[in-house]
Amino acid sequence: MGSNPAQVKHESADHLASLQPNFDTAASRAPQTLARPQSLTGAAALQKPSVARANQAVSVEQPDGSLESHTAAWKQYTVLQQHILFWDRNNDGIISPWDTYVGFRDLGFSILFSALAMVIINANFSYPTRLAYSYIPDPFFRVYVGGIHKAKHGSDSGVYDKEGRFVPQAFEDLFSKWDKDDKKELTGWQLWRMVGGHRNAVDPFGWFAAFFEFGTAFLLLQKNGRVSKEDLRQTYDGTIFWRIKEARESGVPGWDKGFGLWGFGLFVVSQFERFLNVLFTWSGAKKL
Repeated sequence: MGSNPAQVKHESADHLASLQPNFDTAASRAPQTLARPQSLTGAAALQKPSVARANQAVSVEQPDGSLESHTAAWKQYTVLQQHILFWDRNNDGIISPWDTYVGFRDLGFSILFSALAMVIINANFSYPTRLAYSYIPDPFFRVYVGGIHKAKHGSDSGVYDKEGRFVPQAFEDLFSKWDKDDKKELTGWQLWRMVGGHRNAVDPFGWFAAFFEFGTAFLLLQKNGRVSKEDLRQTYDGTIFWRIKEARESGVPGWDKGFGLWGFGLFVVSQFERFLNVLFTWSGAKKL
């Protein structure tokens, strides 16, 4: 016999009620705490979600993380280090500007975008990562995998802790706070609001870095204007970069996300039209 829908709904409500803590998680005089609720599902699905994982990017849907994180070689690295291993072309722990450029090209980005990413990333993150080994700057602007935790900037999501570990609670909070339609996806507008919500005072470098990182992730991962929770999780541990490269090399359609100026312009126009259609639908006007 099938389950009674009313009973299932009641049991689901009881389950959600059982997750509620016996203390307040929002304050009436702080409306941002009401508008951006913390995730409570992690406590039921994950063991100690507030404790950072050294080498596994886990979620409610993937409590064991990616398969790669269980291999001996992968477990040697923190999740933040795993995030950039794709660009370590010869596995020597060093990412040169050329490595950065080639990596972005392998992901399908245009020559212009890849060159821009190379300049932004290596110029800004070379010295912080170098500090793990020396106070003398690297004359070749290389990024050091072993010191990437020193390049953690302000105004970020907090999903990586200061040592480069992965905080499951912070990741789940991204979606409880910003995925307002509960689709396990984030639109470009929701990502934009999220980046704005994470801004710290007097931190222009952190603002720009967060915008560049999540903006690039959106350009790479978006499907119909949305980034899925699972794709974003795999971005944190870097496994999706290898998957995209493999898909592109095998001719699988759907990962050609590199943008030149013309392509990027068309993309912006298409997203603007999508926004107008949503706005007109909400107002009852005719779609474009």
